[in-house]
Amino acid sequence: MKVLLIRPKPEKSTIGLQHVMICEPLELEYLVSNIPLNIKKNVKAVIYDFIVEKNDYIDILKFEEPDFIAFTGYITHVNTIKKMCKLAKETLKDVLTGVGGVHAEVVGGDFKCDYIDFIYTKNAVDGFNETLQGIIDKKDIQEIQEGIRVIEENEFNFNLIQPDRESVSRYRHKYYYMFHNPCALIKTSYGCPYNCSFCFCKEITKGKYHSRNMVDVVDELSSIDEKEIYIVDDDFLFGREKLLEFTSLLKERKIDKNFLVYGRADFIAENEDIIIKLKEVGLRAVIVGIESIREKDLLNYNKKTDLQINEKCIMILKNLDIELYATLILPMDFTKDDFRNLVKWLRGLDVTFVNLQPLTPLPGTEIFSDYKEDLLVSLEDYHLFDMAHVILRPYNMSNREYYYQILKSYYRIIIRPKHVIRLVRKYGLRENIKMLKGSQRVSLQYIMKILRG
Repeated sequence: MKVLLIRPKPEKSTIGLQHVMICEPLELEYLVSNIPLNIKKNVKAVIYDFIVEKNDYIDILKFEEPDFIAFTGYITHVNTIKKMCKLAKETLKDVLTGVGGVHAEVVGGDFKCDYIDFIYTKNAVDGFNETLQGIIDKKDIQEIQEGIRVIEENEFNFNLIQPDRESVSRYRHKYYYMFHNPCALIKTSYGCPYNCSFCFCKEITKGKYHSRNMVDVVDELSSIDEKEIYIVDDDFLFGREKLLEFTSLLKERKIDKNFLVYGRADFIAENEDIIIKLKEVGLRAVIVGIESIREKDLLNYNKKTDLQINEKCIMILKNLDIELYATLILPMDFTKDDFRNLVKWLRGLDVTFVNLQPLTPLPGTEIFSDYKEDLLVSLEDYHLFDMAHVILRPYNMSNREYYYQILKSYYRIIIRPKHVIRLVRKYGLRENIKMLKGSQRVSLQYIMKILRG
């Protein structure tokens, strides 16, 4: 049986980080590695990553003639996946289709249509394998669906075999994140132990948090060829003992890697000694949700941090020469003065990299119902829910002006002579030119929004 596993390319109008980062489809690699042996002998699974794949989708369908196609994606891919499933059904008479990924796990109903046979809303690996077995046993679609629903009623399955990285060997040289090039992904935990109101991550595992055994994690790290490693946990910097074990094992095994991780500002501010130890074993950059410089916003977001914590976090990372990728959520009541104050604060702390995200209430999150009636776009305009489009009406300026303020703020924060000099010295001219080209593409998307209003 031939199975295609597909990651689609975002729609052109989606404003995304794909211009400055393309990471491996780790979830599809997990599907490949976790096919049971009794099924694997009857299945050939092939991954197609359409973010980097050059061949035409229809041509691939005709060449491969798969029996089953499984897709992964975010909210921005919903309509794209539906279209690709429709094309598959029109091209291949008997092909079956399925979809998983984080959006399917939380808001699976968005994928319901005549062209998608299976939607994996929990324990996607188990549901995928149940589908394979059902197809092998020649069960009808309804019978397979019933088996998947039984699986979904069980507890989350966090015990997975390490991902099959060879399954994307032909693409691996194209995977990178900013200056981390080439870059591999690893996941050391599932879920998030915090409860921020805007966050989608905590909804995926319904508030459950599970950390992998650190010996198993380090075993996996030792098998990865790339030196640059992006740890894609929702929050890697959680649990002192876990992190101390991690650093100890890396030293003991003499594993030489550079790490990019997600972490909270309060953990960094309260655990400088742990950050120093992580720096010693390769911590190179941290993505931190600073979120806001206004206390009322941090309270509304249930962030449990404050301005002083954020400033202490930034200074610790700066003093240790650990790159900070700061993310901030821009409320819709922002004024021009608020934008100016934000820029002044970030420039004063010498922050180089920021991701300024207009407040985006994603379906499935705690805050979605609070803003549902204020959306400027249809709920079916999934490709606009990219946390870069303005999908809620600004209170104090036009949409055009709000986009302009975002773009102007980016340039005032990032494009500063001393930052450019530092980055060229640290990462080299070639990598900086690559990042410049990518950022220009994002800027062009914003400029088009400004021109069109």
